[in-house]
Amino acid sequence: MSLLQFCKTERQKAVISRVEKGASQRDIAKELGLARSTVVSHVDTVKGYAAKQGYSPEHDYTHPVPDGFTVKGVSSYYGEDGKLVGQWVKSLSDKERQLELLVERMENSLDAVKPFKPTKPPKTTDDRLLSLLTITDFHVGSACWEAETGDNFDTKIAADIFLNAMHDMLAACPNSKTGMLNILGDFIHFDGINLQPVTSGGGHVLDADTRYTKIVDVSMSIVREAVKMMLKRFERVVVVVAEGNHDISSSVWLRKYIKHLFEGSRVEVIDNPFPYYAYLHGNCMLGFHHGHKMKLANLHKLFASEPRFREMWGQASAGVYIHSGHLHHERVVEDAGAIAELHPSLTGRSSYEARGGWYSMRGAKVITYDKLEGEVHRTTIRPRL
Repeated sequence: MSLLQFCKTERQKAVISRVEKGASQRDIAKELGLARSTVVSHVDTVKGYAAKQGYSPEHDYTHPVPDGFTVKGVSSYYGEDGKLVGQWVKSLSDKERQLELLVERMENSLDAVKPFKPTKPPKTTDDRLLSLLTITDFHVGSACWEAETGDNFDTKIAADIFLNAMHDMLAACPNSKTGMLNILGDFIHFDGINLQPVTSGGGHVLDADTRYTKIVDVSMSIVREAVKMMLKRFERVVVVVAEGNHDISSSVWLRKYIKHLFEGSRVEVIDNPFPYYAYLHGNCMLGFHHGHKMKLANLHKLFASEPRFREMWGQASAGVYIHSGHLHHERVVEDAGAIAELHPSLTGRSSYEARGGWYSMRGAKVITYDKLEGEVHRTTIRPRL
């Protein structure tokens, strides 16, 4: 068996292929233009990957587990002569690697999705304006019973509320050139692990309205319709589908679906596996994070210090505006030159919230930003059927 199958980068493959042909580390370093210590590091890294999957011949580990799993433990049995006579390999699922494999499969399967036919842009728009339409914590697939929680909410109601909200927000927008659909996490109520309504991290059982397959169909349908509505209203459309704690993997396939469906049109999808997202509109920086990894009061520190966002932060003379959700209510924090805002939700009040005594006004916001002046307009809309 070759170590090549455990390599994750082209550089690792280049090093390992030469190692397996018998080349010395010094010769490999010279041929590839690397330091010898770098070659050693690549070899050790790949051997570490292999060992995690149960392949390390120098330790008599010769039965690797499938990709997407990792070795939990190995019990080896040796005879009196010191030779290996038996081995018991225990494995468990590697959730991070399984998500990588899921993304790869989605990318391959979405190649068959028929692209959306481009439409004509509106005739007159204001180049300086961007209107941000934020939907957070919508929880498609959740079930709320009015007698218990004060709200009725199911998948059909969710579809009606979402599309009406899009209509109302678009009607409230100025004549902006750019429209941004900000789906800020937990758009889908659960990830469908074994098609069951449980959270991805803690395995908490959730109140679900319907089957995961139907939730997928409804989610794809209403988001597709929302983007089509925005294409009629704006010359450019930008889409963020942020990771939430309820839809860690579902947010991936929804983002990939929109990206492939509208490829070649006037739609840009921020396709980023990092759960923090940013966009520069002129001299105005917009940041996004669901809120499950970092609290609102600390988000400005991350966006200012994260290497991939530093240049953008430095150009944002018109202001930095960071958007978050997760808690289903409103709050604004201004600190260190940034305004961080917690957005409300349009979803119904859940049993968990009602029994815990938590209540907040349901709503969604459309905020318009000027390239040179920052925020210039906002409207709050309420849910309606």
